[in-house]
Amino acid sequence: MSGNKVSKQKSCQHCKNRPASAPQDTAMIHYEKFWLYRHCSSVQQRHRQAQKAGQLFSGLLAMNVVFLGSAFVSSMIFNHVAITLADVWILLSILKVLCLCWIIYYLLGTSRQPHAVLYRDSHAGPIWIRGSVLLFATFSVLLNTFHIGYSAVLIQCKSRVEIVFPSIEILFICTQAFFLWHHCKDCIQVQHNLTRCGLMLTIATNLLLWLLAVTNDTIHMEIESQLREVEQRFAGNETVSCTCPNTTICKVFQKGYILLYPFNTEFCLVCCSVLYVMWKNVGRRISHHHAPHIKHKFKLQGVVFGPLLGAVAVIIGICVFMMYQIQATSSAPDHQVFVMFYSYYIVLLPVMSVGAVVGTIIHALEKKELDTVKNPTRSLDVILLMGAALGQIGMSYFSIVALVATDPRDQLNSLILSYSVLLILQTITQNVFIIDGLHRQPLVATTEARHTGHDRHHAAASELPEEEETTTSSKQGHTHSSKEEEVKEEQIHEAYDQRRLSVLELGQEIRKASLSYIHSYSHLSWKRRALREISFFLVLCNIILWVIPTFGAHPVFENGLEKSFYGYSTWFAIVNFGLPLGVFYRMHSVGGLLEVYVTA
Repeated sequence: MSGNKVSKQKSCQHCKNRPASAPQDTAMIHYEKFWLYRHCSSVQQRHRQAQKAGQLFSGLLAMNVVFLGSAFVSSMIFNHVAITLADVWILLSILKVLCLCWIIYYLLGTSRQPHAVLYRDSHAGPIWIRGSVLLFATFSVLLNTFHIGYSAVLIQCKSRVEIVFPSIEILFICTQAFFLWHHCKDCIQVQHNLTRCGLMLTIATNLLLWLLAVTNDTIHMEIESQLREVEQRFAGNETVSCTCPNTTICKVFQKGYILLYPFNTEFCLVCCSVLYVMWKNVGRRISHHHAPHIKHKFKLQGVVFGPLLGAVAVIIGICVFMMYQIQATSSAPDHQVFVMFYSYYIVLLPVMSVGAVVGTIIHALEKKELDTVKNPTRSLDVILLMGAALGQIGMSYFSIVALVATDPRDQLNSLILSYSVLLILQTITQNVFIIDGLHRQPLVATTEARHTGHDRHHAAASELPEEEETTTSSKQGHTHSSKEEEVKEEQIHEAYDQRRLSVLELGQEIRKASLSYIHSYSHLSWKRRALREISFFLVLCNIILWVIPTFGAHPVFENGLEKSFYGYSTWFAIVNFGLPLGVFYRMHSVGGLLEVYVTA
């Protein structure tokens, strides 16, 4: 029946005039350029319309779920009497159970159907993204374990929901991490609408979990930074009367919960990005004539100065962070602590900006073509980089206005002003460098294979003296073994020779490895070498800039300058929006810079 329908379909004039010997692909390419192509490809047009309709419906579903959950979270913040935290937890638990049901159905049903996964997106889910999912999932499971233990210790003043909710959360995290690790590259070809709705429901649930985590985290920071001011405000709250007893296990659960709290927010955002790529790949058909994706391996060969400078920045940053934390937790932060903290940033940020600018110039000098192939993963990376950067840029501009309007000539004010300006410049230059690098086609280094062959030839040549020494030593051993009365002496000599040969072999192996490293470093072109050095240096710098605000160093709360200018509630809302985005920006920049590094 389907064949009769297709034969009865009216064809266009160009299709009738086309000779039978003409290739089919040339005709398809010809008609893609004209409006008449829609008469010759009604099947593909219906497929695209159905795909857009499914994306629209699933997007509307996620939008409504996010708005409903945001209303619950906002009501809990502004009117905690009518809507409590337990109500929000119950709503999120229902959503997580629905997501778990769909994920299990996908694992056991949808993905196992015939012709379900005909294509896999090679760009989606690189190893560092999947590794970060597993890392953050592990810390999130530990976080919820500490939460359960802390609630169990204080069970007399805690609700049972505070034990049930983390238990469901652990099951949700483990199942989602397993699902993303094994199926993040799938281009599913069956049950399109159900799969899109399931993915969008999971994305919406992760966004709501991130929103709840951010609000709870900011409440904790509010208590830490304004302890004396909010003691009276929270005097009648349950959390004040329900204090942790003076027991070791309760203190361990409490400290572990506070320490691991930032990893939960990062896990939710990373999962959202991976799930979005899967949602874009539903029903996608990857043509076979495209060039295959080359799997690049992460190698440290060819980089020297980048790791050294990055390690110096990380070590100094850890020292500054520890000194700031000790001073901030013991008493009110001193003026010199703020000077030390902002001075570190003022020295580091210009170096990072110069490196990003130099890398962008090298990209312009290279003769690499732009990669114009459709890539949902790369498009999402660009959107996330630009969107997450708005957090840091927005906070910096608010600080600039406040400081210029008050007293910019003060020492601390001038440091914060310089820090804000340099942070904007560093964010912009780094985004340009990463986005330009992501859009460059990777260079297939045939010369490296030739250099590797030369290295192996030199290595084989250097092993010949080893074999000669071994044969001579074995002949000496046979000569000594012919004399029975010198068996013990021969054993001693053999043990000594073995030790001497093992030391010589170890020295030769170290020498060969160092020569191979220097050889590969010298044969890299100066452009590729500079790009790898810059990328690795920026990776380490972004890691330390992620660690410092993630684990509690928030001078924007303690310095009091912007807070006195805008008011506590306004500045608290600004930081509530910008700080989580800034933390996510640093972690996402690490992934983009690693991509630039391995493709350089």
